[in-house]
Amino acid sequence: MSRGTTVEVTFLPGLGDVVADEIVERLSFERPPRPAPGRDDALRVDVDGPLAEVLGLRTAVAAFVVRHFDVPRPRSLTSGDHLARIVDAMYASLRVGGSASFRFEAAGSDSAVFARLAQLLHEATGLAYDPEHGELVVRVARGHTSRPDADPGWDVLVRLGARPLSARRWREVDFPGAANATIAAAMSRLAGIGPHERVLNLMCGSGTLLVERLLAGPAAAAVGVDDDPAALESAAVNLRAADLRVAALPVLADPAAGPAGNEGGRVSPLGAGPAHGDRAGVATRGAGPAGADRQATPSRTGPPTVASHGASAAGPAMVRLVQADATSSSALTAALDDEPFDLVLADPPWGALHGSHATGAAVHAGLLAAAHAVTAPGGRLAVLTHEVRIMERAVADAAALWTPLGPPVRVFAKGHHPRIWVLRRA
Repeated sequence: MSRGTTVEVTFLPGLGDVVADEIVERLSFERPPRPAPGRDDALRVDVDGPLAEVLGLRTAVAAFVVRHFDVPRPRSLTSGDHLARIVDAMYASLRVGGSASFRFEAAGSDSAVFARLAQLLHEATGLAYDPEHGELVVRVARGHTSRPDADPGWDVLVRLGARPLSARRWREVDFPGAANATIAAAMSRLAGIGPHERVLNLMCGSGTLLVERLLAGPAAAAVGVDDDPAALESAAVNLRAADLRVAALPVLADPAAGPAGNEGGRVSPLGAGPAHGDRAGVATRGAGPAGADRQATPSRTGPPTVASHGASAAGPAMVRLVQADATSSSALTAALDDEPFDLVLADPPWGALHGSHATGAAVHAGLLAAAHAVTAPGGRLAVLTHEVRIMERAVADAAALWTPLGPPVRVFAKGHHPRIWVLRRA
C-alpha cells in the first residue's frame, strides 16, 4: 500500500504543536505528523492528497518532498534509479509552484560530485543551476538511523515552491521590527478563530497580526490601532496587497499619543491612496450574534479555539484603521466609540527600534489596562512580546483584569525568544 508522498515541514522551534494541528486540519494524510529524525524544528507527514494543499500552511516556514536513499555517499545519487527519484521530486515541486532555477543546500555542494549531479538534473528538468540564487532548493543531508552499526544513508529534500511558505506576497512594505508572519499566524490559532468575532489589533504597525488573523478566517469586524500615521499607511498597503479592503476614517487621535508598538500604536485616518506597512487586515462580516456564541474553548493542545454556533459569515467588511494611544484606556475607548471586541491582538514595542526597555513596564501595564477597557466580557487578548520578565509582572499585577489561558508559548526566531500570551478577560 502506498504511504503517500513524504513531506517534511519546517517551523520555528516552539510552534511544533500549532503546526501539527494545522497539518491535521488542512491536509489529507495516511500517517499523521511525526517529528523529523534528528530535528527539533520539523515534522514529517505522508500526504495522500494534492501537494498544492501543503502550500496553504501558514504557520510553517517551508515544506520539502523527502526521498531517502540507502547509499553510502552522494556520488551514488547520480546513478539512474536514484537520479530518477530526485527528478521526480523536483517535478512534484514544479507542479505546485514553478521555478526557473535550482540550487543545492548541502555540505560539499561545490565539489565535483555535486557539479556532476547539477548537470544531470539540469539535463533532466531543463532548470538552470544557480548555486547562489536558485529558486528550487535541493537539500542533501545524512539520513538517520536508530542502529549504531547501520549506515544512515542520505536524504534528498526538494522544497515545494520557489519561495519559503513563510514568505508572504502581501508584505509589500517591510516595516522595521515587523512580526514574523508564521508567528502571527500561530498567534491567531492559539487565540482562536471565530467567524462572528470582532477583532482589534492594538499597536498594529504595518499590519502583520491583523492580516494573518483575517486571512485565517472571517471576522464580523476588524480594526487596527496605532499611534504612528506612517505605520498605519504601511498597514493599509499590506492589507490591500492581501486583497483586504481598508476604509477611510477621520482623524480620531490626539497627536500626542503614546508609544508605538513593533507594528504600531494609535490608529489614524487614511485616505484611499496607497500606504506602507505590514500590520493591518481584512474582515468578513458575520450574520450571527455577538457574545456567548463566540466564546473560546480549550483545544486539545492547550490554547483556546473558538466554538462557532451561529451561521457562517457572509460578505467582506472594511478594515478600519484608527490613530490612538493603545496604552491609554480613555483615549482608546474614545477613539473606538466604546465598541467592544471579542479578540484583541497586540505586539508591544521592544528594544531600541521602537521603544526602550526602560519604558517597557509602563507600556505593558498600560496595554493590559486599555485592552481590558475595550474587550467584551469573556473576550481574549493575545500578546506577542520580547519583554519576558516585564510581561510576567504585568500579567500578575493585572490578575483582576485577565486570566492566562495556559502558560506562554516560547518561540525561537533568529536569536530572539519572544513569548505568546493568551489571556481571557475577567
